[in-house]
Amino acid sequence: MPEPFKCGFVTIVGRPNVGKSTLINRLVQQKVSITSQRPQTTRNRLLGIRTDERAQIVYVDTPGLCAGAKSALDRLMNRAARGSLEGVDCVVFVVAASGWTAADDSVLSLVRRQPCPVILAINKIDLLKGRERLLPLMQQAAARMEFDEIIPLSGLTGENLADLKDSLLRYLPVQPPLFPREQVTDRDERFMAAELVREQVFRSLRQELPYAIGVGIEHFERMAKHVRIGAVIWVAKESQKGIVIGSGGERLKQIGVRARAQMEKLLGSKVYLELWVKVREGWADSQTILHSLHYGEE
Repeated sequence: MPEPFKCGFVTIVGRPNVGKSTLINRLVQQKVSITSQRPQTTRNRLLGIRTDERAQIVYVDTPGLCAGAKSALDRLMNRAARGSLEGVDCVVFVVAASGWTAADDSVLSLVRRQPCPVILAINKIDLLKGRERLLPLMQQAAARMEFDEIIPLSGLTGENLADLKDSLLRYLPVQPPLFPREQVTDRDERFMAAELVREQVFRSLRQELPYAIGVGIEHFERMAKHVRIGAVIWVAKESQKGIVIGSGGERLKQIGVRARAQMEKLLGSKVYLELWVKVREGWADSQTILHSLHYGEE
């Protein structure tokens, strides 16, 4: 007799830069969340949906919780992360295999209040030179909270992800799918296009540009054989505009080339992409711009 079909929500939570988005992309088996080496690349709550013959698991990707939020953007991200813990069937608390930090304790203080099962995922085990370092970390974590399960894994290589999926199924309710089988995220194409531009800005500039950049879509038009997209990159200072554009516009051109390639994969169509860089001092505290970039809509 076949097992009953299950469906439920699973929040992936953790401090910035522990690999939550990479993990979700692996679990969904499609890119739904952008990634970079910059902390807090993820700014919005989004869903990654994976459906197979056994279950539909709706993964909730969250911004990394940060202490001492200074800007309105920071506060909106923290609110999105906290709100994503409410009403879910299971929480996956992600820490890095490199070791427990004070920032992990801050997230733990929220996680331990949740009434649902909590699984601790020790991510990035592929970066460990010796796996013997895992046992002390697991013991240290278990002393802080009685987790329902502790699973070392790698979102990058996929190691032990099957174990995580099997564990999650134990905590999901028996019910039919909540989303169409082919749907992989709750975000629309405009949102994803903006995210792909922002991803390439972060990857191209690395530490050269301060954290406060944003991307908005000015126009998005599907034609018979292609898609036309116009995007604005917001920066906070005139000097940052020159950094993004680069000498002779070369850096902005490369950002566009790489973002367009990712968009064509996502949209399954040829893309014509135009990029502009605009300056708005203190944009991360501007409710008008934050609303136009869809922050805080959760």
